[in-house]
Amino acid sequence: MKNLLRIIIGCLAVAGTLGGIHSCAEEPDCSMTTRGWLQCNIYTLDEDRQAVGDTLDRLTITAYATDSVILNNQEKVTTLMLPLRYTVDSTVLVFRYSPATTDTVTIYHTNTPYFLSMECGYQMQQAISEVCITRHRLDSIYVSYNEAGIDGRENIKLFY
Repeated sequence: MKNLLRIIIGCLAVAGTLGGIHSCAEEPDCSMTTRGWLQCNIYTLDEDRQAVGDTLDRLTITAYATDSVILNNQEKVTTLMLPLRYTVDSTVLVFRYSPATTDTVTIYHTNTPYFLSMECGYQMQQAISEVCITRHRLDSIYVSYNEAGIDGRENIKLFY
């Protein structure tokens, strides 16, 4: 009887361990479905009107009318990752180059929720429809790919 009890307890322990490992192996990887960002690169035009990578000496980016700081007094900026608001169809960002010089970038976008899975819930697909800027230091902007993503694909070219 004791041997039978030991065998049953041993089997339950092995089954519990294997069940725990199996359940962990099947957890979905929701990290691959994180919120998309806009990949932006800094450019200038050379004398032949060709886009050439550029660097901003110092930049702070904030979300307009909030206390959200996206980039805080960063030096030697060549590339940016910018979020889009998912509760409304526009995002207004303030680019501060110095205490006296700023530009405002307004990005109009569509937000389309789609169901990913029961475990991961919904994700928001966001696509740029229009961009408006002030031109204090920023010269122009070019949308090279309108869908925000997690793949690092360039969305916006900022020309100074």
